Amino acid sequence: MIIGDHRDQVINNIADHAQQGLFNEKVEIDDPQMTSAESLDIINQFWQDQTHWRARFDNLIARTTMRGITDWFNHDTTFCGLENLKPLSPTQGAVITSNHFNQLDNTVIRKLAQKNHRRLFIVIQETNLKMGGLIGFLMNHLDVLPLAKNVNYLGRTLPQKIAQQTRHGHWVLIYPEQEMWFNYRKPRPVKRGAYYYAARANAPIISCFTEIIDLPKAEKNNDNFYQTRYQLHVLPLIWPDPKLSVNENAKLMMEKDYAQKKAAYEKAYQKKLDYHFTPHDIAGWRD
Repeated sequence: MIIGDHRDQVINNIADHAQQGLFNEKVEIDDPQMTSAESLDIINQFWQDQTHWRARFDNLIARTTMRGITDWFNHDTTFCGLENLKPLSPTQGAVITSNHFNQLDNTVIRKLAQKNHRRLFIVIQETNLKMGGLIGFLMNHLDVLPLAKNVNYLGRTLPQKIAQQTRHGHWVLIYPEQEMWFNYRKPRPVKRGAYYYAARANAPIISCFTEIIDLPKAEKNNDNFYQTRYQLHVLPLIWPDPKLSVNENAKLMMEKDYAQKKAAYEKAYQKKLDYHFTPHDIAGWRD
């Protein structure tokens, strides 16, 4: 969904899904759909393109462009809890988790990576690779690790790709909520995948929660919404336990990360987390 389109419909979908407890399902309008075969084809083409001689050049252009977008989008973003990154050595890679509420919310994490002189890779839905224009160029040439509707790819290829980047000291952003819910303030129940991949890679979780703060001015092109800014809460690192199995670590890391995000939400908004939908759940909404 293009930023700003169909907001009323999306908010209605969010309210319905929250009421039904479907916190990891799509709420966007007209998201592209793929069959398993189409998904695998586009993934294979993506990895083949990475071997082309132009790949490094296009990657440099995409990263430079995204750095400018990141700086512009986060000119008033603030950060707290940076001291929680101190135990992380300069060569230690990590998996980052955060709440997913906007097409550009990854720039908040990018800004954190920039501040720490780290290269950031993002796990994305393979449907993003089919986008056109500038967004399509960025999706195909930035540091991304696409998902696919294929068990072998998800169970073998993707874990290897993630571990390769963390071994090189890079950070990998995975959204454990899976789907984007527009301007939704609350941390949603998380899925196991991000923590399984972190445990497989023997990498810590950089646990984050993005607080969305309403500003007094309305959006320039939409009087129904206030402008917003962000504050990123960097929470304590979550390390895998070498005495536990991958599955045991994944479960414990998942539970701890959700608990930290829940506590961060309650501290930021001064209210207990529940999933009864109210207008306050949608940041900036002038209901």
